[in-house]
Amino acid sequence: MSTDQHPQPAEQNDSPSPTPEKEQQAAAPVKTNPVNDFISLFKPAEGYFFTPVLLILNILVFVLMAVTGVSILDPDGASLVKWGANFRPVTLDGEWWRLITCCFLHIGIIHLLMNMYALMYIGVLLEPLLGKTRFIVAYLLAGLLASLTSLWWHDFTISAGASGAIFGMYGVFLALLTTNLIEKSARTSLLSSIGLFVGYNLLYGLKGGIDNAAHIGGLVSGLVIGYALIPSLKNPGNNKLTNGTLSGLTVFALAVSFFVYTKLPNDISLYDKKIVTFTELESKALNVYSMGPDTPSDTLLTAINKGLGYWADNIKLLESMNTLKLPATLQQQNQVLKEYCNLRIRSYDMLYKAVSKNSEQYSDSLEILNADIEKKVSELVKLRDGK
Repeated sequence: MSTDQHPQPAEQNDSPSPTPEKEQQAAAPVKTNPVNDFISLFKPAEGYFFTPVLLILNILVFVLMAVTGVSILDPDGASLVKWGANFRPVTLDGEWWRLITCCFLHIGIIHLLMNMYALMYIGVLLEPLLGKTRFIVAYLLAGLLASLTSLWWHDFTISAGASGAIFGMYGVFLALLTTNLIEKSARTSLLSSIGLFVGYNLLYGLKGGIDNAAHIGGLVSGLVIGYALIPSLKNPGNNKLTNGTLSGLTVFALAVSFFVYTKLPNDISLYDKKIVTFTELESKALNVYSMGPDTPSDTLLTAINKGLGYWADNIKLLESMNTLKLPATLQQQNQVLKEYCNLRIRSYDMLYKAVSKNSEQYSDSLEILNADIEKKVSELVKLRDGK
């Protein structure tokens, strides 16, 4: 029996962001920015270009999802996957682009608001310092590597959210705070507040339903990117150094992503393909029940024999899955499927005897077996629905 799984999605952030008032005052000596009111937070301007673009894109995607019927409070896993969430069985099955698209999806409006607040806060501080090109390249690369970390860590978790990329930008800022690129008077205050924010969110991420792997992957990637950008920031007029650094970081991130992507096992996808084969064999085996009452006994016996072979093949197929790394729910499903196949074999054996002997003496036993088979089918449906 073919079944679909519905894993619970994991948010790439779901926690409060730091209070910006004191920290923005401390950051003022770093560089001024064109943010004067709430509306200007969403207007691209010199020194603050890509942050509002990213804010608008994330909000726009969320609105489009809501308009098409996706819940704004608790979207289901199937909807998130449909819109481009990161999910190993699908991502590794040729849909690599999910490593980026998942960074623009959110698991409910609270998740969106928290992430957009954190993005707005770090964007106001960091984009004027980095410049728009460094900022957007760092954001996208951190987001990619955060998604890759989540893909590597999770076998059966749906991941979505901008916070992997946002953690990356906090990582970049932490790296810069260890240098003299930021005035000493602002450095201590910012280092404490950003460090507190990162530490709190990582601890908060230890609770269920939070994709801490993406957080950590983004943070570490951001630190590496931040330190790599320091030479070009100290030599602002050296475009060759800037372009070379950004190109080198991009090539490195893409190379690492390609290597990990091609080496990660996709056991759940293999399982799904084997289940398709299982369903095809099951359909062939059940053809015996579509034969009319006037079917010659020899023809019926031949069909029953073939059916026995199909059920035996399905048991071998299920046993071949023992080497796959599967979630507990799929392992349990496998066991129930084996029990289902064995019941089918027993019923076909008995049906063969009844037909070959043209006897009704097996009717009661067949009824009992068929009732047991129906119980197994019901058990499989419950497993599929997560009940």
